[in-house]
Amino acid sequence: MPSGLEGEGGADRVRRRPEQLLLAFLGELVLGHDVAPVPSAVLVDVLAELDVGEPATRAALARMARRGLLAPVRSGRTVAYDLTPASERVLRDAHGRIFADDPFAPEGAGWTLVTFSVPERQRDLRHRLRAQLAWAGFGLLRDGLWIAPGEVDVAEVLGEVPADAPGLDLAAFRAVEVPGFSAARSVRTAWRLGEIRERHDAFQDRWAAWPGPGSGPTTAVRDLTALVADWLALLRAVPRLPVEHLDVDWPSTASVALFRGLHEALAGPARGELARRLAPARAR
Repeated sequence: MPSGLEGEGGADRVRRRPEQLLLAFLGELVLGHDVAPVPSAVLVDVLAELDVGEPATRAALARMARRGLLAPVRSGRTVAYDLTPASERVLRDAHGRIFADDPFAPEGAGWTLVTFSVPERQRDLRHRLRAQLAWAGFGLLRDGLWIAPGEVDVAEVLGEVPADAPGLDLAAFRAVEVPGFSAARSVRTAWRLGEIRERHDAFQDRWAAWPGPGSGPTTAVRDLTALVADWLALLRAVPRLPVEHLDVDWPSTASVALFRGLHEALAGPARGELARRLAPARAR
């Protein structure tokens, strides 16, 4: 079985975006390890092992360079890529979430509530705000009322949309539960817990099949890159929910244990393998 990289259907490969894989590779094997710049040929080879074609990888590298996430470094006919201050900031933020004591627990106590209205003619703004709130882990509690566990930085969630943007009527509040009125029902209303559980189960089913290190000469870099990409995808898709309002068999603890065990097994071999890959590429 090919190292836990196949989908639940067996023969169907998991589809991962090139940028997603590149950020996982850079965060795990480049940031803080004094190996940059990384030759583009090495990046192309790693993603090829994850079923990403060379044109797609090079296009992703070009997009990331245009966005200031990578700095191309030319040496004759070859191109290597170095990190930038922007990518280092993104990768360090991701690292903090990946290795948090409990990455699925809310940050801070209580709840954050957001309500907004937008004129009908500004439907694009409404769609953008809904998408940003959902991405940040908010759930729709009632029509126009969004809720997230803990103390969420609403200004950061809004991004480039100012709270006083023309036509936008937005308010944000902190809230606590009233004794005797559990928020468990609100959690089940605002979030599709069945779908969240399925995401955890899919991650566990996929990676429980990983056969362990030493299954091939060049597997650790590939597998670590895929593992971290899948873990980040799970973290981004799953809101931080208070465990006291979830079922006793909620799968997040098992997901964390599986990821940490696999990461511990893969990190050392992957760094050694990458060093061996970089040696001939830099000797050219």
